[in-house]
Amino acid sequence: MSTAKSVAGHGPSLAVQAPRLLFLCAVAAVGTGAVVHLRHLDRTVDLVAGLLAVCYLAWLAVEIPVTFRRSAAPPSESATLLLYAAARIATAGSAVLGPVPWDGWSWALLVPALVFVGGVTLRQVAIHTLGRFYSHHVMRQQDHQIVTYGLYRFIRHPAYAGMLLAHVGFVGFFLNPASAVLLVTLAAAITWRIRTEERMLMNIPGYGAYAAGHARLVPGLW
Repeated sequence: MSTAKSVAGHGPSLAVQAPRLLFLCAVAAVGTGAVVHLRHLDRTVDLVAGLLAVCYLAWLAVEIPVTFRRSAAPPSESATLLLYAAARIATAGSAVLGPVPWDGWSWALLVPALVFVGGVTLRQVAIHTLGRFYSHHVMRQQDHQIVTYGLYRFIRHPAYAGMLLAHVGFVGFFLNPASAVLLVTLAAAITWRIRTEERMLMNIPGYGAYAAGHARLVPGLW
């Protein structure tokens, strides 16, 4: 969610254009990784790595309508969005572009792959539940309402939880030091973004009471 200002009447600001430009960067990075791994079809682990990268691209494609949707209200800030998106691209890119650390295939590698799929599914269900109230930007719409059903009965930010869980699985499969460090950066960016977003949400009637009884990402923890 967010509110972007037009720059002196000269069209959308960086906050509006950034998700679209970063989307293209993500497609380029993950797409390159998919091609690199799918060149080694004789190795099962590289084949699965390539297919996992293709699944990531499919995830990006599913969110195209949101990424390129014109906002009804202007975004309020762009710093958290830019860091969050850049950290996501860096995390996924460093994972898929690095060599697979495994000497051969093991069925245990299905665990991080399934965690990735579960995270993406969690995020998509959350986005579908919010419907038109979901945005990549931090913004308050005129008729903004608090959604408390579906996944939102359990935590306040299931879409961010899904984003983080998906990358835990993705990085866990490729598992190299760079992507592990960048995963921590992504988690920090998500945390900062949630705190920024909630300052806006607290101005919506009913959100304070809802927040008091629901964890942000992990029930009983945070």
